[in-house]
Amino acid sequence: MSKKDLGLLILILVVGAVVTAINPRFLSAINLANTSNLVALFGILSIGQAFVIITGGIELSVGSLIALLGTLFIDFIAVRELDWPLAFVVIIVLGAVIGFVHGWLITRLKLQPFVVTLCGLLIYRGVARFYTADGTAGFAFGQNFPTLEFLTAGRSYGLPNSFIALIVIAIVMWVVLHRSVFGRYLYAIGKNEEAAKYSGIRTGRIIIAAYVICGVLTALSAIYFAMYTRSISPASHGQFYELYAIAAAVLGGFSLRGGEGSLVGVILGTVLLQELQNLVNLLGIPSSLNFAVMGGVILIGVLVDQQWGVFRARRRMIEATRQNVAGAPAE
Repeated sequence: MSKKDLGLLILILVVGAVVTAINPRFLSAINLANTSNLVALFGILSIGQAFVIITGGIELSVGSLIALLGTLFIDFIAVRELDWPLAFVVIIVLGAVIGFVHGWLITRLKLQPFVVTLCGLLIYRGVARFYTADGTAGFAFGQNFPTLEFLTAGRSYGLPNSFIALIVIAIVMWVVLHRSVFGRYLYAIGKNEEAAKYSGIRTGRIIIAAYVICGVLTALSAIYFAMYTRSISPASHGQFYELYAIAAAVLGGFSLRGGEGSLVGVILGTVLLQELQNLVNLLGIPSSLNFAVMGGVILIGVLVDQQWGVFRARRRMIEATRQNVAGAPAE
């Protein structure tokens, strides 16, 4: 665990202790279960965003994708009576295809990630609203899918199954990011894409793969969110979720310039965000301030990241100066 991750963990514990002292309900079994469930749902989404951010890109369309893919998933199994495993696979494949298209537009047509994903944000939200005729997609009364609901809403060993899924996904993605050649390539591209290209890395393929991973994890979280809410209004479902994912990545140490960050930090960032959301609810702070809190958190995270970068640059310069002085021949 890095110093950044350790500092974030300490902050989480301090905030949790303060909230508990003010309102002991914070540590109630129901509240912890609900919070861990939300940590899982947003954590899966944030891991996908982190893979894009580390390349120096950004994915702004994930909230709209949550709405579109969640709507399609509910429609497939509740209205069209498709077997849920087949619907599950179709949604995951759709997420991968959309991620591939985003990556292709960015790497082959040289479009800016901000532009591509901003257009996606608008397009997918519009398609979702058109698909439902601006109505609501949901399950009929008494409509149950026991196996699926066990995976998304059930509990094992006292933990929500969604949280267990997050742990498994986090372990796999940690290995991919920190212990594989692919992960090293992602860091190299984020630090200097041109240098990575001249060193023989096929940067286009790696960036496309990062967007595909983001698309797959977004599709998976869309299924979890659909089963969590059981009813989707495409006009509002998933709105601003991209900000939650970006904020979690930034808090976790991922630089928006690319090339930095750890997966442990993303999970801790997600936990802190949900803890702050819980704080807002338990302390009776108006819910209208939720986005103000989110904006403040993102701003603080970016400021800390920037100042940390300046501090490290100065320290490297001082060390280099000392080495030059020590290595200089005496007159």
